[in-house]
Amino acid sequence: MRGPNMSQPFLLAPIAECAPGPPRAELRLAVLGARGVGKSALIVRFLTKRFIGDYEPNAGKLYCRLVHLEGEQVAVQIQDTPGCAQVQEDPVQVLDALSRCARWAEGFLLVYSITDYSSYESIRPLYQHIRKVHPDTRTPIIIVGNKADLLHARQVQTKDGLQLANELGSLFLEISTSENSHGVCDVFQYLCKEISKIHHSSSTDKRRSSIIPRPKSPNMQDLKRRFKQALSPKVK
Repeated sequence: MRGPNMSQPFLLAPIAECAPGPPRAELRLAVLGARGVGKSALIVRFLTKRFIGDYEPNAGKLYCRLVHLEGEQVAVQIQDTPGCAQVQEDPVQVLDALSRCARWAEGFLLVYSITDYSSYESIRPLYQHIRKVHPDTRTPIIIVGNKADLLHARQVQTKDGLQLANELGSLFLEISTSENSHGVCDVFQYLCKEISKIHHSSSTDKRRSSIIPRPKSPNMQDLKRRFKQALSPKVK
């Protein structure tokens, strides 16, 4: 199914893959990067364990699946996005769509291809834009170098990815979506865990703020002293 173009609402209705039932924890992820870096293949690999090499040009889809995370079943929504850095459209519309996506998501995968240096160069501005929307550094952002199996066509060295991640204060992983589903699962599982930690931290803070502090017990010796002072004649 082809999605709308960038001038239409960016977030689509979730694909009916989350079975109805009692409310579950919900995590919202976004996968961003230049065109052709393998974002859709990465998501489908995680959700189905299958690798599909060819996709129609991505116009943005929202996937929803139930995922087991540390013994708990959570509903994970993953926003697949167009190649934001290379879309030949009105830059204002592109930036607005990116901002809406950034506000919606709670965690991000920024993906580039090791065979495309320009896709690597698009990571920094994407990261900076997300941080404008989410200045709280707890919001997890993972930089992913994809297509690590294509060593003969490598344009981005591993040390370059590590250096960028260190400069931005982000985690970095190099993976091959086509050859290793475990690496793909590890990336998504880690991101889900980091978002879940923030959820639990926020819940704890809310519970603490809702508790009315118990008044301190009065110091009886101090009260007696003040009472005696009040009754004793004033010294002129």
